[in-house]
Amino acid sequence: MKFFWKKEKKAVGEEIREQEPSEETGQAASAAGEREDAPSSVPAEEIPGEQEPEVIPDTEDTAEEAQVLPGTPETAPEKPEGKGFFARLVSGLAKTRNSIAGSLNRVFMRHSQIDEDFYEELEEIMITGDMGVETTDRILTDLKRQVKEKRIREPGECRELLIESVKDQMKVGENAYDFEKGPAVVLIIGVNGVGKTTSVGKMAGIYRAAGKKVLIASADTFRAAANEQLTEWAHRAGVDIISAPEGSDPASVVFDSVKAAKARGVDILLCDTAGRLHNKKNLMEELRKIDRIITREFPEAYRENFIVLDGTTGQNALSQARDFGEVTNLTGIILTKMDGTSRGGIAIAIQAELGIPVKFIGVGEHLEDFQKFSPEEFTNALFAELPDRQE
Repeated sequence: MKFFWKKEKKAVGEEIREQEPSEETGQAASAAGEREDAPSSVPAEEIPGEQEPEVIPDTEDTAEEAQVLPGTPETAPEKPEGKGFFARLVSGLAKTRNSIAGSLNRVFMRHSQIDEDFYEELEEIMITGDMGVETTDRILTDLKRQVKEKRIREPGECRELLIESVKDQMKVGENAYDFEKGPAVVLIIGVNGVGKTTSVGKMAGIYRAAGKKVLIASADTFRAAANEQLTEWAHRAGVDIISAPEGSDPASVVFDSVKAAKARGVDILLCDTAGRLHNKKNLMEELRKIDRIITREFPEAYRENFIVLDGTTGQNALSQARDFGEVTNLTGIILTKMDGTSRGGIAIAIQAELGIPVKFIGVGEHLEDFQKFSPEEFTNALFAELPDRQE
């Protein structure tokens, strides 16, 4: 059931508080004077001038306090009839399909023989589609090998071979989603503007709907309105959120959130993080600090570090992944805004060149447009291979 929570507003400029946080959440202390790796958990009343992190109550635990507004559905909104995620993926990849797959199809049809000109055209299309030089070379090398071994003469026969080779570049391991068993801490990182906060909110909605107990840590304390945006997503998903005033120490928020997750038996703790501090060095050092705190305070938890990459940025996304990979062990990629680019080949290049699997993909603004990544469905949608299936 989706609830809208009553709030008691105070004077302008004062915080709107929905529920006093429990002692288990501890205190998200300010960065000033904070000893690295040991955020304070001293009760707020013992620290003059400090504020406790705001905790948004879970609808399951406090349903008796909720008010159901007229017209509010008693269940989460259903996805539009007749359009499952595969159909939305096909629609969302339209620009990339026209740019890459459409151009490749024309090469297969136009050429009458397999020669160097044929391979060079394929290479040009894949590189300009942001599949990357290394990935393109790997795919074409494999294609040439198969053409020779199978004694293929017709260019059109190379199409299916190339599609299968593309799929092979995007393998997702059998244990890719083991963290769902819980308890798990999922750190969401990336630069500002790529969709980190939205991705956290959508993941919370997905796992809450799957029956998981989810907690959100709003550790992006340097971006204006970050807390408000994430709090709204928490409301939609019906999950708890722990936050702190703007400018607070992000590591302290994570520290308090880990303590709360352990005390409450949370299945998945989702941690939003800042995308920009005063400079790149400060950002990377803050991420190292957060990573050490999670490892020290919750060693038994599954650990996932997902980097969110904007699909419209092309090869720049690769550079971002490499930079963040220097300070934390990246275990997965969340690709966003794939519906707004004609250069979606980056989804193939990232996995092939960095060895980091894409685990979630977004092709629109709605919750239903964000799902786990399937190499097979991505490739089928990219090349407009539409097998019979129930949407």
